[in-house]
Amino acid sequence: MTQDTAQHTVRPETVERFRRVSTATICTCLYKRGLRHQFVQDVQPVGRYERNMVGPAFTLRYMPAREDLNALEVFRDRGHPQRKAVEECPPGAVMVIDSRKDARAASAGGILVGRLHARGVAGVVTDGGFRDSSDIGKLPMPAYHQRPSAPTNLTLHQAIDINVPIGCGDAPVFPGDMVVGDGDGVVIVPAHLADEIAAEATEMTVFEDFVEDEVRRGRSILGLYPATDPQTQVDFAAWRKSRGR
Repeated sequence: MTQDTAQHTVRPETVERFRRVSTATICTCLYKRGLRHQFVQDVQPVGRYERNMVGPAFTLRYMPAREDLNALEVFRDRGHPQRKAVEECPPGAVMVIDSRKDARAASAGGILVGRLHARGVAGVVTDGGFRDSSDIGKLPMPAYHQRPSAPTNLTLHQAIDINVPIGCGDAPVFPGDMVVGDGDGVVIVPAHLADEIAAEATEMTVFEDFVEDEVRRGRSILGLYPATDPQTQVDFAAWRKSRGR
């Protein structure tokens, strides 16, 4: 088992740190490490959420549906991968669905997403679409998709694998990777980097808050952002002390 696919213990403080930082800041931290394709492309929040979606990835992979294998009767099978995934996704995890960026048929609907919420799942992401999206958007559990889509998943998608490495919106996702979503979208943090990325992003956020305060006061960004002027660090230290951060 490789480092990326190994299951890592999620530290509560790491989860809390990710709740307070932006996906933009996380992307910059990943960029510094040469990781440039961890942002899930072309997905957006279904609703408006008060805090970030954060949790380890639990994955579901779809392949193109073959018509003779995807009649409605397949849902009578209690072991159907889509239904099984909904019942097995751990509380606190984020279900990430590889729908091959195809939103012509839904990845899931309001009943299944509602079941995930009832089970304590932290969120759900697909690079396809959800049906019943207006109902999903009212749930407190965050959900992200490309766009609404009414046709049943069986029209185009055959659920085939649970909790295996997938691609979602061109981002590689390994089971156990940290998934963070905000108003901009969703980023995937490799599990073995989660603790250090969360810590670094937290420090970056404190500095960026200082910069925003200074810009609002009329200060030029030159020498401030990035902090090439030595006075910037002096001012930042004073600002930080005054705010207990």
